[in-house]
Amino acid sequence: MSIRTTGRLVLATATSVALAGGLLTLSAGTVTAATQAKYADDYNGDGFRDYAFGDGGDSVTVTYGTATGPGTKSKRFTQNSAGIPGTSGDAGGYADGFGGSLANADLNRDGYADLVVGDRSERVSGKVAAGAVTVLWGAKAGLGAKATRIPVTANAYYGFGTALATGDFNGDGKPDLAVADGVGTVYIYRGGIGPAGTTGRVTKHDHRDLGETTALVAGRVTKDSATDLYVLGQGYKGDKMTQAAWFLRGGATITSGRLTTYNNAQPDYGPTGVIADFDKNGYGDLAVSDVPHSESAGSVVILRGSGTGPVSTYSRLTQATSGVATNPTQGDAFGYSLSAGDTNRDGYPDLAVSASSEKVGSVANAGGVHVLRGSRNGLTGAGSKWFTRATAGVPGNAAQYQMFGLGVRLRDIDRDGDADLLVSGQNGSGTVLLRSAGASGVTVGAASEVGVRAVFPQ
Repeated sequence: MSIRTTGRLVLATATSVALAGGLLTLSAGTVTAATQAKYADDYNGDGFRDYAFGDGGDSVTVTYGTATGPGTKSKRFTQNSAGIPGTSGDAGGYADGFGGSLANADLNRDGYADLVVGDRSERVSGKVAAGAVTVLWGAKAGLGAKATRIPVTANAYYGFGTALATGDFNGDGKPDLAVADGVGTVYIYRGGIGPAGTTGRVTKHDHRDLGETTALVAGRVTKDSATDLYVLGQGYKGDKMTQAAWFLRGGATITSGRLTTYNNAQPDYGPTGVIADFDKNGYGDLAVSDVPHSESAGSVVILRGSGTGPVSTYSRLTQATSGVATNPTQGDAFGYSLSAGDTNRDGYPDLAVSASSEKVGSVANAGGVHVLRGSRNGLTGAGSKWFTRATAGVPGNAAQYQMFGLGVRLRDIDRDGDADLLVSGQNGSGTVLLRSAGASGVTVGAASEVGVRAVFPQ
């Protein structure tokens, strides 16, 4: 038996308007404004990237970074924390969903990154599950001193805050915020948000064929300066549910683009996606999971970018792809979690792909992670790597229902120019840091356990 939840561990995006090494995902990068935070996830402005992760239940934990990665200073936030609006626990709605979605950006451009927290279950103005989004403002002392709820007209069961993303969607050099509700509508707050709750122009976008929104993925797909946005959703075709990606092109006017349906039978209720220029042709490609149910072998769908958005066809990676370790079997959940980064300094972003329910030896649902290499041909299985808790040099041992790979993140932890791999499991199994070593890519040398979950913003 494999385990599959209808909502993933908290996955969110941060903002970058710069193209670095082909990576077009929202890896919280440098921005242009003089007062802007250097990193869109440096909440205390000390020059080190920080780590925010939620459990999708009622809390968000922030661990502050150091020169070598996650430090020992952490703080947990709930809606019972001083200064944070909202109602903690079931009284706020069906259940407490505070931290169910996260995003980063220096929204008020004061030099400190801010954390945006979604709660799709929150009761607002007496309306159950209307949903709410709260901004925790960064400061020299870190997050927590001030927080602001984003004003919105409450509608029962709409789930405002189901998904979040940040980016410069209109190309003016300022961070913007995208908020999706659960019924197919995306709101884009241009020019950021102020501590008093003031917002710039807000535009509303929806697509009649998308159905329910499940995720947002932001990054540069075309070659212009604006951040683009994919809206992932599930709808119906006849009596069957479908999975689709709707492209919104950034610019002074945000325009609706192609809707690509890549599963005509069953939806992935908690898809994850990332944008990166895997073939380094200047256009961002979308990698998105397609793991529709608990017994699925799973796959990763690739929508290549072009000057106008995604091309009309897509490709699919599986564990049957030449060069990819292991074989596809029912319940592997290949693609459950994804993250992009250049692990070997060749200029091509690579993709970490978990198979979180993979059987390792005789151990069911132990899980593992593939690292697929980018190239001029895009992502392939050539030179790919496979890591589990049973891999020599990886701390710990494979255990049943450990689901190693439930969360994966590629990030340059030690700032040496290549992305390192963090892998989390479930049931308190912890997080492993696998460092990259130049052209060798991700290795088990100096592998260690760290105190963050690999579900912080991309």
